[in-house]
Amino acid sequence: MKNQPSDFGRQTEFSLNQFPSSQASIGVFDSGVGGLTVLRELYRQLPNESILYFGDTARLPYGTKSQSEILQYVREILAWMVQRGVKMVIMACNTSSALAIETVRSEFPTLPILGVILPGARAAVQVGKRIGVISTPATAASNAYRDAILEVDPTAEVWQVGCPEFVPIIEANRIDEPYTYQAARDYLEPLLEQQIDTLVYGCTHYPHLAPVLKSLLPRSVQLIDPAVHVVAAASQELDLLGLKQSRSPRPTEFCVSGNPQPFIKISRQWLGCTPLVQQVSLPSVIWKSIALESESTSF
Repeated sequence: MKNQPSDFGRQTEFSLNQFPSSQASIGVFDSGVGGLTVLRELYRQLPNESILYFGDTARLPYGTKSQSEILQYVREILAWMVQRGVKMVIMACNTSSALAIETVRSEFPTLPILGVILPGARAAVQVGKRIGVISTPATAASNAYRDAILEVDPTAEVWQVGCPEFVPIIEANRIDEPYTYQAARDYLEPLLEQQIDTLVYGCTHYPHLAPVLKSLLPRSVQLIDPAVHVVAAASQELDLLGLKQSRSPRPTEFCVSGNPQPFIKISRQWLGCTPLVQQVSLPSVIWKSIALESESTSF
């Protein structure tokens, strides 16, 4: 994967505020409602921070998309967030973190961009040695978690399972249905055969399945939610940059690329309130720029 800034990166870099204010928002994005697990942690750990949340609901699920498609989506979202003046972005999407973070960090060099994979990997090796990871197929195929875990602890053993049905199930709010329990049994079976002692939620959607997964796992298996740990890392980064907000936050801004109503319905259940959600279109000039860029980008 190329690490040099592309023409696209150079074009967007000039518009980033070189001296962001502590009062600026933290940008959080996901393909849909999965990133709400990160949002809840932000509310808990960083209650004074203002948040701009974007769900790319028109193009979910991300986990079955190609690397070039994911990179295109992430570039668009980051450029839009830069235009909105965010001071930091949390990629609350494991697929994006696995497939795009290295490239976009080089293309947006003055924007702090945090992914969920490395914080999750570090947390996993602190509690176990036989580590299972459930994730989207794209994340599993990238081996991003395996590589990150083994980089932190080469003695760990890692098994990964791609779970293509989980995100659609969660986005459709079908968590309590018998079909969901059966799908979970099928995905967990190869991990249980390996006698894992730790299970990583390799997708920010998956903590919403906690009641299902806990009913099927031995009590001895430790569950790792990377959302907890990426927000802790964000807190440390804000301290280092002198950008932590001390005043009361503005109301969270929720934006989606698709129909807001399904997002509102699920968010009401998981956040305990009814969010105001705006449907937005990412700028077409960015889309065209990325389309041209992706034709010349090799992986």
